[in-house]
Amino acid sequence: MPAPIVLFAYKRASELQRTVTALQANYLADQSELYVFVDGPRPGRADELAKVDAVRAVLDNLTGFRRIHRLYREQNMGCANSIIAGVTAVLQTHPSVIVLEDDIVTSRNFLDYMNQCLERYADTPTVFSIGGYTFPFPRPQGYESDVYFFGRTCAWGWGIWADRWEQVDWALRDFDTFITDESACKAFNANGQDRVRMLKRAYTKEIDAWDIRLCYSEFKWGGVTVYPTISKTINIGIDSVDSTTEVVYNRYKTVLDNSLPRRLQLPADVSVNPAYARRFRRKFSVPVRMWNKLKTFLLASRLAIGKRAGVGKPVEQ
Repeated sequence: MPAPIVLFAYKRASELQRTVTALQANYLADQSELYVFVDGPRPGRADELAKVDAVRAVLDNLTGFRRIHRLYREQNMGCANSIIAGVTAVLQTHPSVIVLEDDIVTSRNFLDYMNQCLERYADTPTVFSIGGYTFPFPRPQGYESDVYFFGRTCAWGWGIWADRWEQVDWALRDFDTFITDESACKAFNANGQDRVRMLKRAYTKEIDAWDIRLCYSEFKWGGVTVYPTISKTINIGIDSVDSTTEVVYNRYKTVLDNSLPRRLQLPADVSVNPAYARRFRRKFSVPVRMWNKLKTFLLASRLAIGKRAGVGKPVEQ
C-alpha cells in the first residue's frame, strides 16, 4: 500500500486547485490515502474568511484518491504548528508519510518516486528524509542513478518515516549550547551558509518556520536527504498574492520531470556525490545569495518604474 499523502492548505484556492489537479494525475493517486489539513483564518482577519471557505470548497469536491480524510480547523494554528501537528497525527498510525503544501505542483511520477524511496531506504539509518524538489543541476558525466544525496532537508514535496520524525526536537532545547559552539555552527553552515541564521530566527520566533528545525535535526542525526536528479515538484506560490513575501526574482526555478519513468534506479550506496554537493552548497553560499538579492533589488526597481509607467511585471533574466 502506498504511503499516505498529507496535504496542508490555508487560503490559496487557486494554487491549491493546481496542486490537487497535478496530484490527481499521479499514477498512484487512486491507490493512496489523502489527509487534508486546512488552517483557520487568523483572529480579526475577516478578509480571510472567504479565502478559507474557497479552499474548503475545492477540497469538499475532491475525488480521485482511495480515501480522503479532511480536517478543517476553526482557529488559526500557524504554518509551523499546523504542519507539525498534522504530520505527527498521521504518523501515529502509519510508518511513513508524503507531505505537500498547497502550492506544490507534482510530476505524474512523484508518488512513484516517493514510495520507492521510502521503501528502499526505510532501513538505511543515514537517510533521514526524501525530497521531491531539486535545482536544475546538470547530471555529472557517467552518473546513472535517478537520485543523489545531500545533507539538507527539502520542504517542497517530501517524505519521512515515523522513527526519524520522532527524533525532532521542535523546541530546540539545545540551541543555547549549539549557538555558542563555533565548530558546530560552522559544520551546520557547511551545507548552506543561511542555516545558522534561519535557525536563530526560528528559535526567537522571528519566523514561523518548521523546516529549518527539521533540517537541524537531520544535521544532528548525521543524515542526508534523497533528491531526484530531475525535479518531481515545482513551487507555484513564491510570488502568489497570498504569499508572505513578494518575490520578483525566483532563484528556485527548475524543470519538472516530464520523462515520467515509473521505476527508478536507486543506489544501495548512500554517499554524497562531490559534483552535486558542490553545486548545492554554491546555491546557498554568501556570494550567490548576495547576487540573488541584487537581482531582486534590480527587478523590484524595474517593477516599481513599470507600475508608474503603466507597464506590467518585468521578465526575469
